[in-house]
Amino acid sequence: MTPHNNAPRGAFAKTVLMPGDPLRSRFIAEHFLTDPVLVNNVRGVQGYTGTYQGVPVSVMASGMGIPSIAIYSHELYTHYGVENIIRVGSAGALRAELALGSVVAAMGACTNSAFPEQYDLGGSFAPICDFALLTAAVEAAAELGVPMPVGNLYSSDTFYDDADRNMRFAKMGVLAVEMEAAGLYCTAARDGRRALAICSISDNLVTGEELSPEDRQTTFTNMMRIGLAVAVKMAART
Repeated sequence: MTPHNNAPRGAFAKTVLMPGDPLRSRFIAEHFLTDPVLVNNVRGVQGYTGTYQGVPVSVMASGMGIPSIAIYSHELYTHYGVENIIRVGSAGALRAELALGSVVAAMGACTNSAFPEQYDLGGSFAPICDFALLTAAVEAAAELGVPMPVGNLYSSDTFYDDADRNMRFAKMGVLAVEMEAAGLYCTAARDGRRALAICSISDNLVTGEELSPEDRQTTFTNMMRIGLAVAVKMAART
């Protein structure tokens, strides 16, 4: 047990899908996992373990923002033996051609957060995903027939940003903005584990289009299927 997780040791699978929203965690468990069991519900942050195509898989919410996902991912990595965390979240597109509901994968994650400064590296750390997870995700997306651009995301500490940095990052080729990937990538690097962020586009900051909160919880199924397929592929490679 940890301050934020009352699951017993061994309750989580080696691969955990991590949406931000606890309701999305429950949706994935109920619609995709066989015999899902609720293993954590501290603060309503629901964690489930079941199987997908015969492979043990867990899903647990991260909450919003880098501090929150850093807490949960660190505890999963260090206390529960989790090896792979796949963020399956939402992001705001910084390119007009990214349609609502489309999927992007984060090879890297820029950030305005001071989170990496804790490591006292004397320089700027570039948070990147695990290549094996990314390769598996690209393969899975192709097999499912889902277009999935791969590139940089921007993990912002500020949802309501007075400095309006989003479009500045767009000029640097960044695909979309979200709030967690950089913290997850830093934590995985420090803990010697693997991480990947796959995000569905919930709104487009260029066109002004956006999905409803209900649609964000229940319609990102392509992203979820890719994440689950990655869990199966990683199990086959061990």
